Amino acid sequence: MKITSSAVSLNVDDVAASSDFLTTHFGFREEMAADGFASLARDDAGMNVVFLRRGLATLPADQRDDHARGLILAFVVDDLEGELARLQAEGVTITMPLTTEEWGERAFQVRDPNGVIVQLVDWNGPR
Repeated sequence: MKITSSAVSLNVDDVAASSDFLTTHFGFREEMAADGFASLARDDAGMNVVFLRRGLATLPADQRDDHARGLILAFVVDDLEGELARLQAEGVTITMPLTTEEWGERAFQVRDPNGVIVQLVDWNGPR
């Protein structure tokens, strides 16, 4: 097998709201979009983020009404404190304050308008 690209696909109620949140606050760009669908990318992300509208008929019946609950969309960044300050200045609500885990992970979280958790992370422990 040869993997040529990667994506995470999330079912949400309002595709445009989630797409706008990642483009406005996280520097993603919309590569493709149609009714009920948006594919977002960043050159440095290593994957695309795809939003699909819940109930979309093209989804298998057992997935149509699922929502992206319990999933954390995590991005490792170089300047965690700087990103925290930037997002706060942009009026984004921090839903989990900056925390440090015993294994060296530091992280904080925000939620997009559909409740998708976005976590920014850095590592201070052994890698």
